[in-house]
Amino acid sequence: MSDRWSRVSASPTNPGADHGVGQMTAEELFRPAAAATAVPLDEKLRQAYYWMVNRAVISPYYDIEFSHGDPLSIALGDADAKVSLPTQASFSSNVLLPLLTFAVGGKCLLIGGPGRGKTTVAVLMGVLAGTGADDVRRAVQQGQPQLTVSDLVGIPLPRDLVEAEKLSDIRIAWRDWLGLPVKIIDEYNRIPTKTQSALLTMVAEGYVESHDQMRRTAPNGGVESWFFTANDDAGGGTFPVIQALRDRMDVTVQAAGFNSRFLDELITRVEAGEKPEEHVPTELRFDAAEQERMRALIRAVPIPDGVRHRLRFFLSHFEFVQHGGRRFEYRTKDVVTTAGGSVGEVIEANSGADLEVDLGAQTRNGLSVRALQTLILYAKAMAWFRGADAVELADIAAILPFVLRGKLLPNDTHPRFDVGAERELATDTVSWLNDLFVQSCRQYDMLGRDADDPVAALLGELDRGLDGVSALDVSRRITAIEAQLRRIAGVGKLYGRDFDDVIALKYLHQRYTAFARWQETRG
Repeated sequence: MSDRWSRVSASPTNPGADHGVGQMTAEELFRPAAAATAVPLDEKLRQAYYWMVNRAVISPYYDIEFSHGDPLSIALGDADAKVSLPTQASFSSNVLLPLLTFAVGGKCLLIGGPGRGKTTVAVLMGVLAGTGADDVRRAVQQGQPQLTVSDLVGIPLPRDLVEAEKLSDIRIAWRDWLGLPVKIIDEYNRIPTKTQSALLTMVAEGYVESHDQMRRTAPNGGVESWFFTANDDAGGGTFPVIQALRDRMDVTVQAAGFNSRFLDELITRVEAGEKPEEHVPTELRFDAAEQERMRALIRAVPIPDGVRHRLRFFLSHFEFVQHGGRRFEYRTKDVVTTAGGSVGEVIEANSGADLEVDLGAQTRNGLSVRALQTLILYAKAMAWFRGADAVELADIAAILPFVLRGKLLPNDTHPRFDVGAERELATDTVSWLNDLFVQSCRQYDMLGRDADDPVAALLGELDRGLDGVSALDVSRRITAIEAQLRRIAGVGKLYGRDFDDVIALKYLHQRYTAFARWQETRG
């Protein structure tokens, strides 16, 4: 292997991470040197990232930014463009997001025009998982209009088709790619709808079925990750992508264009006939046990209360829509959509609402539980990758646009997307989602939620349990719940945050009244 490919960033790649020497036991003191110098898994993943971004993928784009305080911002040109210079280590999304997907065992959709390195990045993930470069390339499933379910998963043995008396007697020659830890589907929006449905079962449930035979797709003792590519994320392609399959994409990442300042490197590769996936250093590859341990460590990263409060507040904006239904619980965008109505028209009918305050008016749907679980997992992965002890607000802000792209959809009729420089947000989904989170945090601060959140206090009382709570205390709590509902009613216009609070207060009221009745029956 040539030296230029074999160079790996020296440890520590993140000097701020806590990899210092702590108090040692006698056993650790006399442990053999080779075992003592093992690279921690988060450090190994960072080394893989820096090798990819500095050697394998020509990507000088640092669009995931982290800073202490406000970064230096420089205005450019006469069209309100600006470049910011972050003060902390920042990252290239089209490399980091696939790498985090590999780490957590997720599903990543890479979008962009042809020839922008989407498949190359996915193939590199396969090599990092320990599969040979040739085997990974052969296992890439090429989306095309004639792709059948049998082409994708395997065929029944011809002899069994003739001799079998029942379906369970038919053996299937399964495709080898089904057992690989990294699975790559190229141009998935060119796959026929029926084959997409079979693919959905594999992605969502982890198995494939043919002629009454079933095969698990997850590798034994390892982590399974999926990578999809598409040239279009707006519904184009030979076949429309079924919504259920599109919703299974954990993160959506835009492929970056080529920067002409790095033409010399491209010329060198052409002259040498080199492909980066053929030169991945051995020390950067992860075996099945390391992948499982890495995912477990990521899941164990804690989310502090302060971060939870702001994330909870952000999520509260989007489900509610006034005039969406008669019963209060049914005033949601999902009710309007499933009934065939137009969320945009219902939002416009809410006369008098402050559209700058009502962040939910900018979207035509709410968020699914699946999307929220993905956001939590990837925020943990981001914090762990950065060497943080817990998830920080910056980790949520960095990962949120890539998780919610394609899941939280803009309301095109909202005036924000039709005014001046804001029109850019109609096509720049990542910046729009990032700005939504920033606005939500501002509202959180303006409302003083850290110091005054009575609904959270009432929920906290219930979480402590009902053992030993007297009938008088129950009555007092019911009165406090009703008083808080009247306080919300006195505000006038309702917003998404109020909807979630009202539903939570009704829940509390039901719990306490049921407990009060139980107390009465016991005398």
